[in-house]
Amino acid sequence: MLGFMVTNELFATHSWYFRNALVRANYSNLQEGITETTIYLERFFRNMLLGENTPLRNRELHLDWNPSSEEQSATPTFTSANFALGLPAKCKNCTLEEIAVLRVIQQNPSAPQKFVAREIGKSERTVKSITARLTKQGIIRRTKGKGSPWEIIKY
Repeated sequence: MLGFMVTNELFATHSWYFRNALVRANYSNLQEGITETTIYLERFFRNMLLGENTPLRNRELHLDWNPSSEEQSATPTFTSANFALGLPAKCKNCTLEEIAVLRVIQQNPSAPQKFVAREIGKSERTVKSITARLTKQGIIRRTKGKGSPWEIIKY
């Protein structure tokens, strides 16, 4: 699916975290100022699909959790999948489909959109939309114009 290699290992080791992340994604109490948030599910899925190593701690899902009570570290404990894949910082908010397209382009810059579509399991029209969006955002460009190889812009 979308070129990702996924196993059930993360579900097996973090099933309680995943369950609580689902609860937090659907729980709100406006009188207490608590709103629904998908950030914890996103962390889980980014670890599973993108190979990120963000720590999944149940205590962070508690409504009364205070992050300042934990020891602070000068070095981050996780690495972004975008960094690990050599993708530009502009990809911080890229969708999974966009990242899948970028991974194929990274491996094969001359790949036609039909090939990219087949690799990620999407239609050629979807890939055209994604590459147009990535081009508009300044993440990719053609090296010598239409039909030439793709280039991922690193700055």
